[in-house]
Amino acid sequence: MELKTSVNIEKSPERITYSDPVLFIGSCFASEIGLKLAEGKLPVMINPAGTVYNPVSVINTLDSVISGKTITENDLFCHNASWLSFSHYTDFSSDDPGKVIEKINSASSRAFEFLKKSHFLFITFGTARVFRLKKTGAIVSNCHKLPSSYFDRELLSAGEIVRLWNNQLEILKEKFPELKIIFTISPVRHWKDGAHGNQVSKSILFLAVEELMKHVSSPGYFPAYEIMMDELRDYRFYDEDMIHPSRLAVDYIWEAFSRCYLDEKTISVWKEASKITRAVKHRITTGNITAIREFAGNMLSSISKLETSEKHIDLANEKEYFRNLI
Repeated sequence: MELKTSVNIEKSPERITYSDPVLFIGSCFASEIGLKLAEGKLPVMINPAGTVYNPVSVINTLDSVISGKTITENDLFCHNASWLSFSHYTDFSSDDPGKVIEKINSASSRAFEFLKKSHFLFITFGTARVFRLKKTGAIVSNCHKLPSSYFDRELLSAGEIVRLWNNQLEILKEKFPELKIIFTISPVRHWKDGAHGNQVSKSILFLAVEELMKHVSSPGYFPAYEIMMDELRDYRFYDEDMIHPSRLAVDYIWEAFSRCYLDEKTISVWKEASKITRAVKHRITTGNITAIREFAGNMLSSISKLETSEKHIDLANEKEYFRNLI
């Protein structure tokens, strides 16, 4: 008896290995999957400018990285004694504009060097709605909780997204011909738009991606949204806000993702490495020194074994952590 509708996912002919750097840009769901890869010490970079939700802001992030744009104080604004960028997450803010400039330019430079080596670029669109700053007419990546009167709110059309992204795909194909681009639609619902508004926005993204899949660069697609809506159609798979996927749902989608993009060897190594990185985060609740030392010793043995078989994996920080417990 079949009690659910399953999403058929064909295994990707291109596989992620420990020799294949992966860049994720997009909504917070891109961060979730990227962090799962990083948990197993796979080479990954996530949102070098911070989380971005709409297709235009993703392009703006990529353009800034690829062009090597150097920002100056003229690209920032000051609000409540903090210097901020409309193109970057609040983590880049500071009361010192020089620190913001250095942090943004450094992150952009690192992202370009990483992109040059990357084999995969995962793009996750969250919404087709954008905020346009009235003062400049520019679409922003982050409103930084400024008054809504500062912005015009717009809904992109599928045609606009396709036009902009066809051009972006041409640029990426020219500059990084070996780069494999994968689109996803975030399963996170934008509930501020209401139930109907969220569906309209997601529908536009689906129509746009469907057209972009016809591009000569042959982008791929991973059905994260479909898995959430069809295989996990129950509120127990949502977080407490009833909007974001729960940890169980993220793990479920991760398993589908890993089956699609990782081979058996990589999955096996990932599992061993993730045991070690999760152990570092493990909260030690016992005061028993002998038990703590035994735990640390076991983990150091696991690290030594993995370092011997997989010399490319850097576990120096984890090794230092467990040595300090002994």
